[in-house]
This record gives sequence, C-alpha cells and structure tokens, in this order.
Amino acid sequence: FRFLHGFDAEEDLVGSLASMSPNERIQAIQKMPKAMGKKREIRNKVLKEITRRSRHRGALRSCAECLQGAALSFRRFGNTLSEYFDVLRIRHKILKIIGAKFGTSVLSYFVFLKWLLNFNLFSFLINFGFLTIPQFLAAEPNNLSFTGLELFTGAGYFQQTVLYYGFYTNATISKIENGPSYNMQLAYIFTVGVYFVICFLILLFSMAKSFYRNFINPQTFSGNASKLLSTWDFTITNEKAVKLKQKNLSTQIKEDLTDVNKEVLNFSAMERFLRVAVHLLAWVASLGTAVAACTGVYFLSINNLELFMEGYRNDLESQAAMLVLPVVTSLLNTLIPFFFSWLGHLEKFQSPGQHIYVTITRIIFLKMSVVGILCYYWLSIVAASNSQCWETLVGQDIYRLVVVDFIFCLLGSFFGEFLRRIIGTTVFVSLGLPEFDIGRNVLDLIYAQTLTWIGILFSPLLPGIQMIAFSIVFFVKKVSLMRNCQPPRKVWRTAQMTTSFLLLLFCPSFLGVLAVTAVTVWRLKPSEGCGPFRGLSSMYAAVSEWIQVLERYTASKWVVWIYHNLITSELFFFILSTVVL
Repeated sequence: FRFLHGFDAEEDLVGSLASMSPNERIQAIQKMPKAMGKKREIRNKVLKEITRRSRHRGALRSCAECLQGAALSFRRFGNTLSEYFDVLRIRHKILKIIGAKFGTSVLSYFVFLKWLLNFNLFSFLINFGFLTIPQFLAAEPNNLSFTGLELFTGAGYFQQTVLYYGFYTNATISKIENGPSYNMQLAYIFTVGVYFVICFLILLFSMAKSFYRNFINPQTFSGNASKLLSTWDFTITNEKAVKLKQKNLSTQIKEDLTDVNKEVLNFSAMERFLRVAVHLLAWVASLGTAVAACTGVYFLSINNLELFMEGYRNDLESQAAMLVLPVVTSLLNTLIPFFFSWLGHLEKFQSPGQHIYVTITRIIFLKMSVVGILCYYWLSIVAASNSQCWETLVGQDIYRLVVVDFIFCLLGSFFGEFLRRIIGTTVFVSLGLPEFDIGRNVLDLIYAQTLTWIGILFSPLLPGIQMIAFSIVFFVKKVSLMRNCQPPRKVWRTAQMTTSFLLLLFCPSFLGVLAVTAVTVWRLKPSEGCGPFRGLSSMYAAVSEWIQVLERYTASKWVVWIYHNLITSELFFFILSTVVL
C-alpha cells in the first residue's frame, strides 16, 4: 500500500511539474530536498510527460508550439550530454580523494595540472582548426618512410608533416575557382598572436580570481564548530561518499588548527647565527649548481649545432646525436631539484610552507635559466646558421625536449617515489614513506608548459602532444601518490598556493615566452626555402604588406586606423600595461 501510495504521489508530482512554466519547473525541482540522482530522474519523467501531452494535441501545431517542441528536444539533448560528461569526470572524484587523504597542499598540484591540461586542449583546438586543417588542403604527399624513431627524435618522417613550421605553405589556399581563399601567412601570424592574447587574458583573470578568493575575500568560517555545522552536505547518502566527506572535513579542520596552534621557537644568538650560516651556504650551493648547469647546457648546445652542420655517417648515429642535448638537459632538470630538496631538509625550516617556497624559488631559477640559455642558442646561433630551415630545426629541438622531459618526469616518479618507498620500508626503516615533493613537481609542469609556449610558433601541434603527456602524468602521479607517499607529517593550510603557481606561470614563464616570440616575429629573418613567411624580411612584414593592400579600399579604413594608432603606438601599449598591472 505504501508503495502504491508513493507511486501515485510521484505521478501527481510529475503531472503538476509538467503543467508549470519552464522557469517555475526548474526552481521547483532545485528546491526539492532530494539527492541529485533523484532530481534528474524526476526531471526526465517530467520531460517525457510534456512530450506525451504534446503528441495528443493533434497533428496541427502553431509555430510557437513547434518552437517549444524544438527547444524541449534541444534541452533534453543538452541534459543527456551533461549526464554523459558527468560520467566522464573521473578526475573530479580523484581530486576529492586526494584532498581528503593528503590535504590541500598536495591537492593544489593536481588542480594546477588539471588546469594546464584543459589549457592545452584549448590551444590544440585553436591551432588545429585555423592552421592544420587548411594546410591539409594544400599539403603534398609525404614520401619519407616512418621508422618509429621519429616518436623520440621528431625528425625523419615528421619533418614533412603539419607538425612543423617548415611544412606550411606561403600560398593563398583556394580549392574553388573564384571562390573564397585562405591566406596562410595572415592565418599563421594572427592565430599565434590571438592565441597569446587569449592566454594572457586567461592567466590574468585566473590570477585575479584566485588572488581575490584567497587573499581579499577568503571564504573562512568563524570557528571549527561552525565549519562542522555548516559545511555538511545532507544530500550525500552513499557510504563511501560519507566517509570521504568526513575525512576531507577532518583534514580541513587540522589545517585550520595549525594556523591557531603555531609554535613559536626562540633561538639563542649562536643558534640564529648557525641557522643564517646554513641558509647562506645552501643558497651559495644552489646558485653555483644552477650556474654550472647552465654553462654545461650552453657549451653542449654549441657542440650540438656543429655536429648537425658536419653531418653523420649513418642514420643511427644521427638519431642518437639528436637526443644528446635533450637527455642531458632533462637529466640536469631532474637531478638538481632533488639536491635542492635535500638542501631544504638540511636548513630545517619552521614550517613546510617555507621549505616549499624556498625550493620553488631555487628550482624556478634553475629551469628558467636553462630555458633562457636554450632560447639564446636558438635565436642567436641556430637562426644565424646555414640551415635550410632553421625554424623546423628549432621545432625539432623543442619537440625532443618535451618528449624526453615527459619520460624523465615518469622516471622521477619511479626513482624518487617508488624506489624511495622500497628503501624506506625495507633497508632504512627509519626513513619511512616519502612525502610528495610539491615544489619539484609543480616546477616540472611550469617548465613543460614554457617549452610548449615557445614551440607553438615552430611546431603548432605541440599543445596536443603536451596534452597527452599531461594526461598520462596526471594518472601516473595519482597512482604513485596513493601507493608510495604518505600524507605530510606537518599538516598546513595552503589556500594561497594555487595563486603562487599561477603567478609563476605568468611571470617569468609566460612573459618570457612573449619576449622570445616578439624577437622571433619582429627581428629575425625567416628561412628562404620553407614556411609561410619565406622571402619576407620578417614574419611581421606579412602584416605590414596586408595593411598596405587594405589602404586601397575605403571600407577597410577602420582597420588601417587601428593599426597605425593602436598596434604601432608605444603610448597605447604603455597605457595597456598600466591597466593590466
């Protein structure tokens, strides 16, 4: 009887909801004290009831009814897609588990990695849509054979594909006689330019939003009692979800308590002197190591270019020589951060936050210095060489760096976390399980993203490769974290850490990439025999020639005015920079 009564009550509820207007119906369903799955079930039944009623109105419908039916079908299709994507959001569940077990400090790394993954997906879609697809229409067949080594070296078969700058045509693409045409020169420079503008705005607004949320208007509670009473989600009914929510809430309270129960240590004069001496020695050692690494990379890159110019006796020797520079660079970028983390442990900082931020500062100095040396090598030495297509050569170098860095990132998880767990649990039991090194792992992501941004001009599809790499890294790091690492011994709240990551990604990473791209576009002469800008004095000359053509047409005077009064005006960029700051 109760079942029949409940069934009738649900039928009455569906019938009453179907009689409401769309806005009233949505509000009524949202206010129901039911689980999200039950609300979706009721919504779908209501939509089916509306469809059934509309069928009984007869074959003749007014225009308004037709539009309403189309809107209803579209809404049902959108709801189906929404539910489908909800099923695919595995990473969201993973983030909840990580936050509950390891706290917000470790969670901030995975949130940042997920953000970069979505960022590269957006980059890949832009370049693929505006550059790669049009180039396919004008592409010539590739006569080179694929051996498999190209996946690591980026040379050989890949050299004659849309992966690199040199393969793109400088002609205007038109498949229909007297039909619309596609200027590849303008498409290339405007796609890259607009992409960087969009990246700039996304980073700027992301930093502003994160800064406002974590510094200006943090969503904090007046006490842990109010957090216990105010943050529980009473729609959770699944036992696993309840336990996960409890663990997550417990970790948040522990992090908040660390701010209240901060231990203030009083050191004697001698102890303070020794601590300052240790900090100075650590900084001298870290800076000296970074300078030595940059010197080694510089001389190795010079030798690498000389070997390329001399040629090789066979393909195997050539393929092996191509990987020397990226392997040595990635090896230095992988091993030296471990040394920096060890120095941080010797310094014995009072809080984990100080340790992480100091380690990040040292690693960012190392990695950005190495990238600066490589950029100088590419723009000053490779660009001035006698290479037939120096842009493709630079693109291949960056491709190899991205691929080898990805491999070393996986090896870092194996040696730095898996073997460390084996040693800490079998050989030196006193060491215990390792902790997840946030500083080192975050800087690996920023370094990889910096390489991708630099390489976009020379290898437009590089964001797609980086997107695949980040997807694999996400799940490998998640498995390694769960199986090999322990939660931080000192729990601490890191609400501002995501803001710091975005700030480091913006400066020096993104701003440095903008400087490198500006020098390439405005100052360097393109190769004579390859690429969309062959035969021009600079890449930017394509825009100047286009403006000269537009000056002949009255309808395009507004574009010419914007170019002369804004784009080429130093005052405009000065005002814009002031507003941005």
